[in-house]
Amino acid sequence: MQKQIELEKNHRRRELLQKGLSHGTVELLRLIWYPVVGNFDHLYPEWEVRDYNGGYRYLDLAFLPGDVKADIEVQDYRSHARDLDTHRFKDLCRRQSLLSLDDWIYLPIAYLSIRDEPEFCRQLVLSFLGKFVTFDVDSRLNCLEAEAVRFARRLLRPFTPKELASHLRVTDRYARQLLHGLVEGQYLLVSGGKKRYRSYQLNVGKSLRN
Repeated sequence: MQKQIELEKNHRRRELLQKGLSHGTVELLRLIWYPVVGNFDHLYPEWEVRDYNGGYRYLDLAFLPGDVKADIEVQDYRSHARDLDTHRFKDLCRRQSLLSLDDWIYLPIAYLSIRDEPEFCRQLVLSFLGKFVTFDVDSRLNCLEAEAVRFARRLLRPFTPKELASHLRVTDRYARQLLHGLVEGQYLLVSGGKKRYRSYQLNVGKSLRN
């Protein structure tokens, strides 16, 4: 934060940064982002964008690695749902539409989920980043095992051996063998179903430890 304040030449954004981050943004970084990513590289709080009539808007967190433009917004229940009036609701929809048209990837995260469902939020961030950032995986895994873990990271939902087999272009039988080994190594978890029709998902706890 101090480095960004010192380097920022835009006085409007510099003043916002000097005021400090909101409680919701701090909790997102502390409980969700840092445990998953391990750094704050490419993150820019209070990032300034122009709106359709020449005004300025500020994003909670802009994530800008390379050519990617991603906006991560912490949605507070009081200001975004319970107490939202008609004008504010229309303005929020307009803002999201304009960001999408300007090729921003929009990720809203509810503050209540950060507080009550941190594991889900960590999986959400992993899946979000998995669309355009390559994470290192355990060097002890072979190339197909590593890609299976990356595949799990990109999905929020459980997946089947057939889906993994299609992604890796291997037989269902070989996909099941890979999954069995990854479950034994605690990289994946069995999420449901009987032995022949099981589904699998990422073991977020193991992913964070690696």
